[in-house]
Amino acid sequence: MMRFKLETSKQIVETLQRQLSKEGRTTFEILSPDIGTYYSGSMVEVEGEKYCYRSLKSWLDLSNILHCKMHLPQALPPYFAKLTFEALSLEDSFHHLHDAYEKYGVESSFAKINKSGEFAFEYYYHEALKAIDFDSIKRIINLGINRGDEFVAIQERISAKQFDAIEFVGVDYSVSAIEYATRVFANHSNVQFFVQDIGKLDASLGRFDLLITIATLQSVDSNFKKLFMDLVQQLLTQEASIIMGFPNSRWINGELIYGARVPHSKGSDLSTLIKDIYFCKKYLQQHRYRVKIFGKEYIFLIATKI
Repeated sequence: MMRFKLETSKQIVETLQRQLSKEGRTTFEILSPDIGTYYSGSMVEVEGEKYCYRSLKSWLDLSNILHCKMHLPQALPPYFAKLTFEALSLEDSFHHLHDAYEKYGVESSFAKINKSGEFAFEYYYHEALKAIDFDSIKRIINLGINRGDEFVAIQERISAKQFDAIEFVGVDYSVSAIEYATRVFANHSNVQFFVQDIGKLDASLGRFDLLITIATLQSVDSNFKKLFMDLVQQLLTQEASIIMGFPNSRWINGELIYGARVPHSKGSDLSTLIKDIYFCKKYLQQHRYRVKIFGKEYIFLIATKI
């Protein structure tokens, strides 16, 4: 079996790419990441031979880069470990579906995704919620609510008394998703859901103290900048706060793969993501908002009034 010793990162990548292209799966041996505390790239001598140390996170990053699932490492005591990379089916993704209205419905591939099960999303979303003073919030709207997961997270974070004192409105254009969310919150009269096109919101919805929208505005078939400005001007109160989540990843074959994509681009391309975030930040700062940006697979923008 292949064992990596002093190969460069480039050599390892090219070797694994060749194996994966042939068989869709590759197994190899490495210096155990548990052998000690070193920086990746450090030289470590074992049984009279030198090896290049790489952490488990480094190998996990590589599996993500190569669009692979990394199986649980097997220890080969006392100094080595065995890894298996399995290529993901790139076509097994909701991104390839074309039914505009039920692409995100309860029977879709998207419905299998539970963002709250991914620390890369849930941790940063809760960090965003920490910035919100829920005692001063009367109305919250979530655009692209789908099954209501973001409201569930708020429900977990604040007291039942606080939750019941706030009016929650969720909007999505998937009928089945809205029906699902309505069932989830059937016992909460302060939570309502509506089937609407985010680009053509009904003015009767009124104004809100907090806008939440996760990976939604970028997918609307509309001018992003105009849509965003219209929402801020027409949907929010003077002292409203905003939580936006920009996807810097793709869901493929059950895995969250880092790196935003744009149409007709091969590989990751962050140009549109960065452009949209920068526009929102600059616009909000001009309107006296304090803006914070953080995250990884999902980039969060939090805006609160100065």
